[in-house]
Amino acid sequence: MTVAALILFGFLHIEQLPPNQSTPADSMNADDITGLHPTVEKNMNELVEKTSDIGISIIITDDYRSKEEQDKLYAQGRTTEGQIVTQVQGGESMHNYGLAIDFALEPEPGNVIWDMEYDGNKNGESDWMEVVEIAKELGFEWGGDWPGFKDYPHLEMHID
Repeated sequence: MTVAALILFGFLHIEQLPPNQSTPADSMNADDITGLHPTVEKNMNELVEKTSDIGISIIITDDYRSKEEQDKLYAQGRTTEGQIVTQVQGGESMHNYGLAIDFALEPEPGNVIWDMEYDGNKNGESDWMEVVEIAKELGFEWGGDWPGFKDYPHLEMHID
């Protein structure tokens, strides 16, 4: 099982691939990728727009991450100062292939939260789960659906 962690705005974010899922490294070279896959980027923008249409403001806290950035995170707490924040090296994260994004709610500018119960649009439903539902309709897989460890801010797409 592949696991990665990243601290975002004081929140420990852990990235994990579902069991029995290979990394994209089996078919792609992370060194050749420099940003989000066009389909992921298009659907990310649609997600931001569709959630805004129902009164939910989200912020994308992480998207494409280079292999070098991943390796730097991996070195943290091992060969450089700081806490260990990831268990995967460059090339093992879906972010390295432009196939993953992480999100948070932003109920007001500069106020970023990871509250899965928050109902800012006051419709009796969790804003977080409304975002997840829209993301799934757009073709994203949600890390909160994975067996074992749940990666609630994580959305990824599997593109052939």
